[in-house]
Amino acid sequence: MTRLTGRALRVTIFIGENDVWHHRPLYSEIVHRAHRAGLAGASVFRGIEGFGASSLIHTQRLLSLSEDLPVAVVIVDDEQRVRAFLPQLDELVAEGLVILDDCEVIRYVGRGGEPAE
Repeated sequence: MTRLTGRALRVTIFIGENDVWHHRPLYSEIVHRAHRAGLAGASVFRGIEGFGASSLIHTQRLLSLSEDLPVAVVIVDDEQRVRAFLPQLDELVAEGLVILDDCEVIRYVGRGGEPAE
């Protein structure tokens, strides 16, 4: 497991819930590739409303129920590991937004309460 404290890089990938890669949800493919690459962690967040480059508003409100809600995949690790992973995102993300942010990891602890190593 990766030890992660101090300065890190966060990559956030904004895509649609219905985006796929070879019949698999794109967000799932990204998370599994990040795991195989040994990155510290990845999480998927489903949006309740949003729009992107297409300017179409997607929402979960009952009267205008959308089947393609926005999804954000967030990955945090040290800069070198994240940048090494970026070519895979170039391959996977045909439509969407990929952003990088510097961040600082304050605490990174697994379920057992032990710091990740």
